Amino acid sequence: MNRVSTATGSIAADDEAYWATIAAQYAPSPDFINLENGYFGMQATPVFAAFQRHQATVNAENSYFLRERFESQLEDVMQTLARFCGVQRNELLLTRNLIEGMNILLQGYPFEAGDGVVCATHDYDSVVETLDMVQQRRQLDVVRIRVPLDPESDVQIVQLYEDAITAKTRVILVTHLVHRTGQIMPVAKIAAMAWARGVDVMVDAAHSFAQLDYRLPDLGADFVAVNLHKWLGAPLGVGAVYIRQPRIAGIAPLYGDTRTAVDNIHKLGHVGTVPPAPILNIVDALDFHLSMGSRNKEVRLRYLSQYWLQQVRALPGVQVLTPSDPARSCAIAVFRIQGIPSSQVAQRLMADYKIFTVLRGIDVDGSDGVRVTPHLYTRLQDLDTLVAGIRQISLEAAA
Repeated sequence: MNRVSTATGSIAADDEAYWATIAAQYAPSPDFINLENGYFGMQATPVFAAFQRHQATVNAENSYFLRERFESQLEDVMQTLARFCGVQRNELLLTRNLIEGMNILLQGYPFEAGDGVVCATHDYDSVVETLDMVQQRRQLDVVRIRVPLDPESDVQIVQLYEDAITAKTRVILVTHLVHRTGQIMPVAKIAAMAWARGVDVMVDAAHSFAQLDYRLPDLGADFVAVNLHKWLGAPLGVGAVYIRQPRIAGIAPLYGDTRTAVDNIHKLGHVGTVPPAPILNIVDALDFHLSMGSRNKEVRLRYLSQYWLQQVRALPGVQVLTPSDPARSCAIAVFRIQGIPSSQVAQRLMADYKIFTVLRGIDVDGSDGVRVTPHLYTRLQDLDTLVAGIRQISLEAAA
């Protein structure tokens, strides 16, 4: 199995020669321009090839692989992933995706009737649905705050969460990188405030993991769930949960388990047989990710996003729903055009310009927008085509 590579030195975000070598290691469909890379990440060609080799080995060796070889290779994967995350091996659990991870955390947390939870209206729908279910079962008091689309400062955001805390509040649920707008939340500052108030923080880091350059303890939270199939580029079907070791004992298993020690994180992962190939492929994805460096990847993705955003912000009738400060977002951004339903804008981009995007309900001001998410394989000429399309559609709307 490959070992995770040492990250390269600093690469300029606009070093097109270098980033062309990275883009060449992807094989997107030539039939359209894919600017909807937030759902899940395309695997780089060498990572996908490694995945196919893993799958072929599992298929050929069958039960022998699972019974005799998988356990040691799984441990190698977990040690490697833990180092990348900056956590201890015994604090990390593999899941199938973020939603499974958030269910483990929310359903397993020791809530009592009347306990309070603070979340935001922009949090992910399926996570909110899980919270709503737990609210009904445990008679929780859930307070939902609205975070501005273009906040003045981190202080303003932290204050909104702090103002929502009551004597009954046990948990603040925070989305690190908002899927609706691309806004990056100041999680570490929220967590520091919450810790001082005796409140736990659970972090939905589905979109931020491997898109932003950080390690899990940097968030300052005891509970974090991530997807590995988005920006890390591992296959669909792998995510992870981080629980700071002293807190593991307090989380009850979602799946039946009676034999694992109460302070062993494996008590939370008794899900039966799992597909080995996607798990083994995590190391290959990490290797590719770190070959360019986490920080370099973040600045390139932000550069691509800002490249088109800066050209459309001043267009007549175009409203960008992503913060104006480039540091408050990265790859994901959302816009709308006044006078035209966003669904029609997305349809026009695909029909006339072969650009695939997706609608995202903002749930802040009751409207929606078109979400645009470039990837490392996205070319500047692709974004030029996007800008031309938005300009044309906005001019038609203004006429």
